[in-house]
Amino acid sequence: MPHQQGIKVIAANRKAFHDYFVEEKYECGIALFGTEVKSIRLGKVNLKESWAQIRKGELWVEGMHISPYEQGNIFNRDPLRAKKLLMHRREIRKLDSLVMRQGYTLVPLELYLKDGRVKVQLGLCKGKQLHDKRDAMAKRDTDREIQRTLRSRQK
Repeated sequence: MPHQQGIKVIAANRKAFHDYFVEEKYECGIALFGTEVKSIRLGKVNLKESWAQIRKGELWVEGMHISPYEQGNIFNRDPLRAKKLLMHRREIRKLDSLVMRQGYTLVPLELYLKDGRVKVQLGLCKGKQLHDKRDAMAKRDTDREIQRTLRSRQK
């Protein structure tokens, strides 16, 4: 039985929301070794430069850095090794067809514990151009300014 209840976010890939339009989000499991899980529970993981790809009908995440567990000694794995993501075969086939035909990219958005199990939120993303990034920053700035004026009027 899992020890914890609920969701605890371990790491988030905020850079992905800056670089990509996120069309859809999927939850998937991840195949890990014991020392990797212990290191993740300590929050020693980085999603910044990671991506996912489909090879031979299986979904793999590349570039996810999980720091070696300090007490793991000989049981530690390579921090940048490819890790298998666990999804239903029909979902993987659907993602594969979208990535091949329409130019989407699979990007890990979040890594979290759900009822004691490590899960990855995978985003189906399309790349942003420079002008799209500028538009998003301008919109965020105007939203901030609106919120600031609303707060000042309430006081």
